[in-house]
Amino acid sequence: MQLIDKLAWLRVEDGRILGARSYGKDVYYVPGGKREAGETDHQALKREIREELCIDLVDDTIEWAAVFEAPAHGHAEGTTVRITCYRADYTGSIAASSEIEDVGWLDYSARDGLSAGGRMIFDWLRARGEL
Repeated sequence: MQLIDKLAWLRVEDGRILGARSYGKDVYYVPGGKREAGETDHQALKREIREELCIDLVDDTIEWAAVFEAPAHGHAEGTTVRITCYRADYTGSIAASSEIEDVGWLDYSARDGLSAGGRMIFDWLRARGEL
């Protein structure tokens, strides 16, 4: 089994979660990405969110939320993605970077347009009354 280890930023406002879709991709995902060598989760998450959404996460508000594992979308069968989710406040104005085709606030009705990991996150948030 191959494991892809990713970090994600959960930002829920008014019953909707912030989602992003990269160029050439057919599903939305929760913004985030992979660590680079030597990075902590917080450092990697801050870098990825800045690169994708042009905003800065506020250091002392970053807190762990949950971990999900699911089949990795667009990868060979048997590839699993582990998504470690954090919440945090941010500064700046959310905008799609050059690697992101679309950013949007998604409600639960968008669930079917997500990867398996994204659907798990949506279901978890819905069970908590957030979506």
